[in-house]
Amino acid sequence: MVIRLLPLIAGIAPFAGITLAFVIGVSYDALPSCIPYIDGCTSISSTGRRMPGSLLFRAVMFPQAAILAFLWYFSVRWLVALSPTDKPTSLILGFGLVGALALILYVTFLGTKQPFYELMRRYGIYLYFLGTIVGQLALAIAVFKLAKKKAMRSLQRYGVVLLWFCVLPFALGFLNMILKAVLENADRAENIIEWNVALIMQGYFIVLYTAWRSTGFSADVRVS
Repeated sequence: MVIRLLPLIAGIAPFAGITLAFVIGVSYDALPSCIPYIDGCTSISSTGRRMPGSLLFRAVMFPQAAILAFLWYFSVRWLVALSPTDKPTSLILGFGLVGALALILYVTFLGTKQPFYELMRRYGIYLYFLGTIVGQLALAIAVFKLAKKKAMRSLQRYGVVLLWFCVLPFALGFLNMILKAVLENADRAENIIEWNVALIMQGYFIVLYTAWRSTGFSADVRVS
């Protein structure tokens, strides 16, 4: 039962933690007061750098990395359970683990000022988004193909929804590149896109949780 809740936890915990860290930052006048998903007054990284909200930010994000690692592993096991004769693509676990490890790198060096540490932070956040989104896309495609092959219409619908949750971040990322080329100061627009991409990525995991539940997926740890 706990394992089945992994996608739900992975979807809700970061959203709740980051939002609460932002509220704490605003209440201590460390961050501007706004709705960042709409106004883009600050970035997610700024929320994780400003005390005392940064303490909660780190307390949520470090366990999130471990949750994601287990989530990707059990996502592959779920596909195997649905169709033992089909071998899931290694992209799911590979890119998923890259994203999880990159999240640790990002949070570890968040707030440091030295050039090398700043570089590590930037690589961490880029690899986290890239690894997680590609892992999500690979999983969504695998779910859709498997459901279509097995004529599992309910699961096929989940596959379509998961695919849309993957397309939107890529579309917003492309929009971000256009805005950077057109606008003199695209920071606010980039912040809005960043917050919403993160929200979409968390929403993906909630949909995945409902897909797991709809198929009755469960996993046990046994000792022989």
